[in-house]
Formats: sequence, structure tokens, C-alpha cells
Amino acid sequence: MAMSSLSPATSSVRSIYGQPRISPPKALISLQGNLLSWSSSASYVKLQVKSTLAVKGLPQKRSAIIRCATMEEIEAEKTLIEKNVRERMEKAIDSVLSNFNSIRTGRSNPAMLDKVEVEYYGSPVNLKTIAQISTPDSSSLLVQPYDKSSLKVIEKALVNSNLGLTPSNDGEVIRLSIPQLTADRRKELSKIVAKQAEEGKVAIRNIRRDAIKSYDKLEKEKKLSEDNVKDLSADLQKVTDEYMKKIESIFKQKEKELLTV
Repeated sequence: MAMSSLSPATSSVRSIYGQPRISPPKALISLQGNLLSWSSSASYVKLQVKSTLAVKGLPQKRSAIIRCATMEEIEAEKTLIEKNVRERMEKAIDSVLSNFNSIRTGRSNPAMLDKVEVEYYGSPVNLKTIAQISTPDSSSLLVQPYDKSSLKVIEKALVNSNLGLTPSNDGEVIRLSIPQLTADRRKELSKIVAKQAEEGKVAIRNIRRDAIKSYDKLEKEKKLSEDNVKDLSADLQKVTDEYMKKIESIFKQKEKELLTV
């Protein structure tokens, strides 16, 4: 995005935002006269004009100071929006992965217990924070608490977790056997992960919508031109497509794990 050049000899002041072909902001109906001075700071450009003025809301033949956002200010706001978009989309991907990991596929995986919470000394804590979880083989999990006195509450939490796993407590560790999934159960779980994947895509689309609203707000504030918003929206769509493909990729991988016997 380039800023139009200004000169004291200019008899008609041009727009200072957006591309050269863009007309002045609507707030400046016309600005005919001599440019007395212009200066810039970190937050705005200041133009001072005198002589014949036709500025909305101002009588003719008087001085006026018009402030417009500088390139630095605009770039800072754009960068903030773009950073926020990627951060939120990454969190959406992490959420989908977390949901997928909690669904068993017939093979042991410590991530299956990621969402298990234990009532530990009156407070709910994640199982991973109070126990070591390992996979001694492909069909079992081993839960070894750091504090043996927590074995009973861990066992209770596992029973109530709706994972469909029966814990075996030998007083030292808890073992979980991973039963093979039936064909019907595999199809049922496949539908669940498909729904979770779609929820992730909805979250990505909502993030894109919020960013578009932010760009529209900058346009209304005369910090971006209509063409600027179109270009930024096109770039945003590329980022959106990138994260949509990520969700589709991890969904296909999870679906394959579920349907492979």
C-alpha cells in the first residue's frame, strides 16, 4: 500500500490512503485550495489547508486540520488482526486434535486419557499431572500415580470417564485393557469424529468472519480503502483454506485409524 505524495504547490489535495486511483474519503467532499503545510506523527498525518474549502460540516474560506491514519498505524492494526487470526485458528486445530485423541481406535495411546479429570484433594486435576501414563503394549495402558494414595480416586475417575475401559488396580498401578472395536462401533465413532471435524471447520469460518468485520471497521474509519479490504479478504481466504485442509487431513487420518481393523 503506497501513500500519495504531497507538495506545497499542489492546488488540489489528493487522497492519502489506499492506492492512487482511490478517491478521497467520503468525509472530504472536496478540498480545493492551497496546502499550507503537512506533517506526520506515529498516529496520524496532519494537513493544514486554507483558501477555498468545501469540507463537509465546515464553512468555506477557513483553515482546517484533517487527520488521517499513517501507514505505520494501519500496518500495525493489520498485523494485529492477522496474528490474532492465526493464533485462534491454531487453537481450533488443537481442540480438534484433542477431541480426536480422546477417542480410542483399538490401539493403546496415552492421549486417550487426556481429558480424564481426577478429584484430587478436593480439586479437579488432569490425570496426566498426577500420574505417569505408558503403553506397555498395543492393547493396554499403564497408569502409575506419583502419589499411591490417589489410586482409588484415579480408578473412580477412569470408571466414570465413559471411555468404556475397565481399570484393574493392583495397589501399585492401574492397568487398562483396550478391547478391539466391533465394526458397528467403528462406524459410530467415525460419525463422531466427522461431527467434531465439522465443528472445527465452523470455528475456522467464524474466525474468518470476525477478521472480515475488523477489516470493514478499518474501512469505515477511512484507514483502509475498499480495494485494500478486498485484497486483505483474499489473503485471509487463503489462510482459511490452509487451516480447513489441516482439519480435513487430520480427520481423514483419524477416520482411517478407526476403520482399519
